[in-house]
Amino acid sequence: MIRVAIDGPAGVGKSSTSKALAKHFGYAYLDTGAMYRAAAWWCLHEGIDLDAATPDEDAIVTAVGALFVDGHLEMGLDPQNPTVSCDGLDISADIRSAEVSSHVSVVSGIPAVRHLLIAAQRAYIDGEADPESFSHGSGIVAEGRDITTVVAPDAEVRVLMTARPEVRQARRNSQAAAGADDVAKRDKADSKVTSFLEAADGVVTVDNSDIDFQQTLDILINLVDTAIDKQLFSDYASNLDEYDLEEDDEELIEEAGEGEAAYDDGPKPVGVLAVVGRPNVGKSTLVNRILGRRAAVVEDTPGVTRDRVSYDAEWAGTDFKLVDTGGWEADVEGIDSAIASQAEIAVHLADAVILVVDGTVGLTASDSRIVSMLRSSGKPVTVAVNKIDTAEQEYITAEFWKLGLGEPMGISAMHGRGVGDLLDVALDKLRSAEKTSGLLAPSSLRRVALIGRPNVGKSSLLNQLAHEERSVVDDYAGTTRDPVDEVVRLGGQDWLFIDTAGIKRRLHKLSGAEYYSSLRTQAAIERAELALVLFDVSQPISDQDLKVMSQAVDAGRAIVLVFNKWDLQDEFSRKRLERLWETEFTRVRWAQRVNLSAKTGWHTNRLPEAMETALASWDKRISTGKLNSFLGQLQSAHPHPLRGGKQPRILFATQAGTRPPRFVIFATGFLDHGYRRFIERSLREEFGFEGSPIQISVKVREKKKRER
Repeated sequence: MIRVAIDGPAGVGKSSTSKALAKHFGYAYLDTGAMYRAAAWWCLHEGIDLDAATPDEDAIVTAVGALFVDGHLEMGLDPQNPTVSCDGLDISADIRSAEVSSHVSVVSGIPAVRHLLIAAQRAYIDGEADPESFSHGSGIVAEGRDITTVVAPDAEVRVLMTARPEVRQARRNSQAAAGADDVAKRDKADSKVTSFLEAADGVVTVDNSDIDFQQTLDILINLVDTAIDKQLFSDYASNLDEYDLEEDDEELIEEAGEGEAAYDDGPKPVGVLAVVGRPNVGKSTLVNRILGRRAAVVEDTPGVTRDRVSYDAEWAGTDFKLVDTGGWEADVEGIDSAIASQAEIAVHLADAVILVVDGTVGLTASDSRIVSMLRSSGKPVTVAVNKIDTAEQEYITAEFWKLGLGEPMGISAMHGRGVGDLLDVALDKLRSAEKTSGLLAPSSLRRVALIGRPNVGKSSLLNQLAHEERSVVDDYAGTTRDPVDEVVRLGGQDWLFIDTAGIKRRLHKLSGAEYYSSLRTQAAIERAELALVLFDVSQPISDQDLKVMSQAVDAGRAIVLVFNKWDLQDEFSRKRLERLWETEFTRVRWAQRVNLSAKTGWHTNRLPEAMETALASWDKRISTGKLNSFLGQLQSAHPHPLRGGKQPRILFATQAGTRPPRFVIFATGFLDHGYRRFIERSLREEFGFEGSPIQISVKVREKKKRER
């Protein structure tokens, strides 16, 4: 049984909220204040002079004792109709009269009367544990003075409702027709015999000054739900008392219901430092050196980097955004032109620039043309003369004074020589820049990986969602090589999108840039929370499409399936795809599917809702009490089949984690895979989990051996 005790001063809405709470859970409702009013009404009914300068306390105590001990009073416990009867007569309206209201304090201020009423209140509360009671043993909500500290100090839920005095007075004034009173006078009178303005230890304070009735009720419902879960948890966990448990089992049980993830407050503004230069001068090698890891794809072939790719970086306590770019060349066509355009955009969006030149080649015409582009941008530039591997080669840097961009810094990106001095100079210029254009990617942004086999439209979709040419798009399959991070405003919130290289079929047969791109794509899936799995429905769905999808599922990521180029399909093709959905996608029928066109933007507005639903399922946590209650009912209706004359039985279950939801089931024997799938389907039907994989593990435990 759950006992809910609610105290608080006049004008906080104790009665209305308590009745609504009791109705919500099917509990009994006890208005202890009505019991004091009934006591005052009875004294007046018995002819006791409560207006006397010194009321006869003995007579009052005797009368009140008779009222309760002799059974004259009956409190109705139905929250929808909480009547008060005396000798079969309904006195609910009579005890609310002005005459009774003005005399309640006289009666309630007598300690002996309070002791009588406290005993009566406890009797009503304890009576609800009976299966034949109003709530059938479920619980009771009791509200009134001293209920949390004196009457029911051991209640499962104890709440002090409060509000600012002016708010309480305004609420009482709005009830003038019912006989409003002055809350300050009421507080002063009541405080002589009770304390209700500050919560005692273990009592939860709910200040509803600035929240409405429903919000107050929701808070109380959550408190009761938590109490129910604790009680159920204790009951179900006791099923394991007779079984041998391992050390990690006990730790898991103790931590049940804990450990939900938290998010950072938001993005941090930082400066943006772009690394530019003509092809194959070592820009990506320098980026990797600065980051301290192999983040950018590096190969001796020119043109490996194609998109502008951003990384979060730090040097000597300074955070900044580092942007790697493709090689810049003038008078080029096709994909090379698009690569050069991305480099120019990177310079335009940056706050400062590092121009990388090749010291072994010397000053070229392309370098001079890049400088002209940089001058027109007006951004501060630091010249890095790469491939200066020794001090004896420093003289080579002198040639690059001709660029007119200040002192050229000799470095070796491969070996790290001079890179620290370069960063000191570049970051000084970055700090002196007029603005900070970047935002460090915060963990508060939901991370979304765009995955699929090559050329299904991942970069096109990213460009469509970002409303700009963010990634290089070309009909040549495999244009994207580095994972590209982009913060996109979608559905009223910011998302961190990660565009990836297409996943090839045989990773072990790839070489060079394609091999490292595939590895980075797998890492991008691991870094993401949600995977948008793209399919080009203008082409037959291949085994590789399904393998890409399975890779995201196996990684435990939330999933949204995107059928691209759907607008180009005729009615026959769409029916064929629907049949394919029924047969080939059985493993992920729980995922949402969005049919759209990445090129035109048709139906891309359906993505945000699907993404939010999938991530909400990925984050979802089911309380241990609800989970065990559901599995108990499921097991009773559909027990596990007999195996070898034995029938495995579920003893206890808990959700051990989220992202994705992971459930651990303690059982008396091995649960067949078919029965586990049945449990998963049932969990989805009951609790949702649309768009998220579910992981279920079973721990088989045997009974403790009896000591002889």
